[in-house]
Amino acid sequence: MTIEAVLFDFSGTLFRLEQDETWLDHLTDSGGDPLDVEAQTELMRRMTAPVGKVVDLSADHQHAWENRDLDPELHRKVYLEVLRQSGVPQVEQAKALYDRLIDPSQWTPYPDTADVLKGCADRGLPVGVLSNIAFDIRPAFTERGLDAFIKEFVLSFEVEAIKPDPAIFRTALDRLGASAERTLMVGDSAEADGAAADLGCAFALVEPSPTSQRTDGLVTALRTHNVL
Repeated sequence: MTIEAVLFDFSGTLFRLEQDETWLDHLTDSGGDPLDVEAQTELMRRMTAPVGKVVDLSADHQHAWENRDLDPELHRKVYLEVLRQSGVPQVEQAKALYDRLIDPSQWTPYPDTADVLKGCADRGLPVGVLSNIAFDIRPAFTERGLDAFIKEFVLSFEVEAIKPDPAIFRTALDRLGASAERTLMVGDSAEADGAAADLGCAFALVEPSPTSQRTDGLVTALRTHNVL
């Protein structure tokens, strides 16, 4: 198969949310004590998990969780609840942290993100970013000069469909003018991103490891599929 277009997931694939340690310095538990390192680590895991339920939720919050990437208000509502249940009971503290989590400038690109995006562009391959997300991630690319390499951003809250729904993949393929059989989807979730294979796309799985540990995951994924 000759790959003629590439789709990338965002979180855990091209970028990763890696907090500045000062983000969590002010956070306290219900007793007023600072969160320990273990609690901080678990907190960030819950805030960035691509699929699955991370805490027990009421029916109302469960609805918000299932639809969080379709509606910014539901996203905010349920993640404030996740923060509360994860040891951040102070509402103002939770709101301040949430605002950081949805700030595109706070996200860190993987070391090979720029090279891979530029490499695709140099080969004339149209690139799309396909993300289950409830906020605009374009500034994360624009601030780093990477937006020039992206033909289309297909964001769930804008197109009203979330992976693994085939509709969001079809939207991305249509916008790129690409056939599924000649498109590679790269992502960190076999469940969500891997559903592209049901339409006929090739799929490459990358690990959502810290950026300091995964230095060439994207390059390796694309070379495996003879893209670079």
